[in-house]
Amino acid sequence: MRQKIFCLLFFIVSSNLCAADLVVEVPANPEKGFFYPFFLKVPEATETNYLIVETNNTGKVSDDLNIHRKSARKAVLGNALGPWVSKKLKAPILVPSFPRPEKDWEMYTHSLDRDTMLVESGKLKRIDLQLLAMINEAKSVLETHSITVNEKVIMTGFSASGTFANRFSLLHPESLQVVVAGGLNGILMVPSSSLSGEELNYPLGINDFEEITGRAFKKEQWAALPQLLFMGENDTNDSAKFDDAYSDSEKATIYSVLGKIMQPNRWKSCQNEYLRQNANVTFRTYENIGHGTDLRIHNDVLAFISENI
Repeated sequence: MRQKIFCLLFFIVSSNLCAADLVVEVPANPEKGFFYPFFLKVPEATETNYLIVETNNTGKVSDDLNIHRKSARKAVLGNALGPWVSKKLKAPILVPSFPRPEKDWEMYTHSLDRDTMLVESGKLKRIDLQLLAMINEAKSVLETHSITVNEKVIMTGFSASGTFANRFSLLHPESLQVVVAGGLNGILMVPSSSLSGEELNYPLGINDFEEITGRAFKKEQWAALPQLLFMGENDTNDSAKFDDAYSDSEKATIYSVLGKIMQPNRWKSCQNEYLRQNANVTFRTYENIGHGTDLRIHNDVLAFISENI
């Protein structure tokens, strides 16, 4: 009986999958360090022994976890950056089902904002560490399918999940092989404590990095990490205008230090700071596209990842 329950929880096959691909729903396991379920797609034949990770982006607030769970499951089966690359590389992919609460709407979990990182107790405490625990558990699940993946993972994301990937790359560069993030609102977390005399606290910079994370910023590992960061030239989705993304003080710092105009000013300011810090980064601004992706971008992402694994 226990074995049957285990199978119901862990092995969910969808008619939308390619032949014999498998979607595994791994339930929350607080003892192992994560309080929310995640989805793991296992290809029928694995040709790339890297785990791809793309965090969920429901696109709206809700206190109903099932809404975020369904969105995450839909994402792992879809054609966003990570899932599309996983199909092309025949690599497994993990998508967590982190909530984005309506009651605490200023907590923009899906972009790993400051309010999220400052949670001191409860199920939403340090979801970045929860994601690392999910990654470890995913590796164990893959082992049961005779799949061993590289210790480091590929992380992708677009819009809120792209911002999550960007911030996560500074938090945990040692865990990543390559990072691809797009639709970044012209704002990057920069590896600097201050610019133009203004302190840059998380998530704008690393001034209070150690206070928030309990450890020093691993600059050398971050600088060596291959990154592809991109925007569409017609993208007008500016998260700095929204209260759930940034506080008033954060907005003031963004406008003062990086620029009020998202493109090209602020986007270029962030690029310059990354290059000044000798980051191993490729920046791209795509013509004739707004807040979205197309096959041209997907193919560039696939080529970049393939070159760096």
